[in-house]
Amino acid sequence: MAIVLAIVTRQVYLSLGGGVWLGWTILNGWNPLSGLAAAIDGCVAVLADAGNARMLLFMLVIGGLIATVEASGGVRGFVADLERREWVNSPRPVRLLTFLVGVVIFIESTITILVCGAIGRPLADRYRVSREKLAYLIDSTSAPVCILIPLNAWGAYVLGILALPEMNVADPLGTFVASIPYNFYAWGALILAGMVALTGWNLGPMTRADARTRSGELLWPGATPMVDPDVIAPPVETTIPPRAANMLIPIGVMVLMMPASLLITGGGDMRAGSGSTSVLWAVLAGLAVAWIMLLIQRAFTVNGLTKLAIHGAGGLVGLALLMLLALALAAVANKLGTGAYIANLTAGTMPPVVFLPVIFLVAAVAGFCTGTSWGTFAIMLPIAVPAAISLDLPPAPFIAAALSGGVFGDHASPISDTSVVSSMAAATDHIDHVRTQLPYALLAAGVATVGFAIVGAVM
Repeated sequence: MAIVLAIVTRQVYLSLGGGVWLGWTILNGWNPLSGLAAAIDGCVAVLADAGNARMLLFMLVIGGLIATVEASGGVRGFVADLERREWVNSPRPVRLLTFLVGVVIFIESTITILVCGAIGRPLADRYRVSREKLAYLIDSTSAPVCILIPLNAWGAYVLGILALPEMNVADPLGTFVASIPYNFYAWGALILAGMVALTGWNLGPMTRADARTRSGELLWPGATPMVDPDVIAPPVETTIPPRAANMLIPIGVMVLMMPASLLITGGGDMRAGSGSTSVLWAVLAGLAVAWIMLLIQRAFTVNGLTKLAIHGAGGLVGLALLMLLALALAAVANKLGTGAYIANLTAGTMPPVVFLPVIFLVAAVAGFCTGTSWGTFAIMLPIAVPAAISLDLPPAPFIAAALSGGVFGDHASPISDTSVVSSMAAATDHIDHVRTQLPYALLAAGVATVGFAIVGAVM
């Protein structure tokens, strides 16, 4: 219901809310009134989880950071420096810069997305790169890069699952590292995004989006960008000259604070760190440094900075609401046993030679239906790894198939939190982003399916 409504009505809030209501209606004996009451309680229960609450608070704080950096002239200074050095003077360098930033900043997907958006969006608008293509490049570098790195928030999460006693994995880190070469969707999505960045290749509806942008229209008529325009161009600005340092230093501190926070929260073990805590600490550190720099430069008073941060946070309240509804939908899907049911439909019904591509496709369906790659990992890894061990096969390709499928399903889903944040970072309509990204995701998924079939045949 959520997916169909999102595609047909283009109303993401209504779609997610409808999905949450229907899920709880099913759980309450198909009584719609009881389902509505339970759905409200389910949304409230999302906030009871400390990790969820931290992620929602992170969304508000990042809004404050975006508004502060923009008002400080940091983005304008960075863009001016690039153009003065003639490093960016046409659409291709804009695409390549966005791609490279997405690859280099691999600490956490949300940070990657927002940094890419802050840097790429003003350049994309100036040199007429469609916001849909910008959102695609952001989305197709963030999660694929993060899932290929063991020692970041994504790696810590996966290693935590692999280290569970029931998984029977003797060396979780070594096994995860061994799975990286087999993560065909992540590699395929990255290579394809790199080709698009280099050549500007358009596939499917991206052709029309690029043509519209070249004609001078940033969005389709009636499109709703996934961010308050006031966050992009806050009404409060400073009189100091634009300086790239006002953007680069706070963002650099934010990025470096992420692994440091993982070490601190993990008691010296980055793999055991809290991803949600580390993300929140990192963005708070970036905001604090931005404030200190602007106070030293006498650009704003404390009162002005406070108003600016609150203004920016207000611009992302809609995104925080979307995250709340997406988390509530994932929670009710988990209570219904949706992912486990889909996964168990195929358990033990096929020979090993086709098991890998089936794990990939089932994980993709689970990711598409739940809109979360992390939730899919939690569902699929405890099924895929014991299956490999019971078949006396190496677990690394099975881990890769589950991870690849989760990332693909997340990329293709209109209710995905990662895709929602990518739409926000590029300031584009969310459904337009999903529609234009889907052909590229399907192409990479087709290549991945063939790759897993080949590996399964030779194991």
